[in-house]
Amino acid sequence: MVASPIVMFLEGEGTDAHGRTVFEIVAMDDIALDRTHDFIQWLFPLPEPSKAVPESPVLTPGDIQALRSSELAPIALAGARDRMISFYRTTHDWLMPNDHNHRRITRIIRSLRLLQGDEAADCFRDAILARVQETRAPISARSLGYWATA
Repeated sequence: MVASPIVMFLEGEGTDAHGRTVFEIVAMDDIALDRTHDFIQWLFPLPEPSKAVPESPVLTPGDIQALRSSELAPIALAGARDRMISFYRTTHDWLMPNDHNHRRITRIIRSLRLLQGDEAADCFRDAILARVQETRAPISARSLGYWATA
């Protein structure tokens, strides 16, 4: 059976819709990560279509099973998670009541929970909440609620 594009991408064997590998995306600098809006759906896929980037991958039950049992995908997911934690620790434009990054954060938490389990998802969420508390950022109750239930 041939692996789907999202499985191949997260196993380091394929590219996203723009020809980028998972490694190239994770290596992007903070400015590129903030300004590029079509990568997060590839790093952290979900089983429903993206409204922001309609051509993004949509996880199937087979993809979820393949990614959970993969030896390589968890390494890429951990690298992507760590890169995004670093991004949110070193940038500050998202530390406001509403920002496009709040949706990204919700997606990341949901995807990690689905593909790697509660521990990975909670680790990411806790890092985000620690940054919010440390900076006393005025994040909206709505965003905080999404993160708590993701």
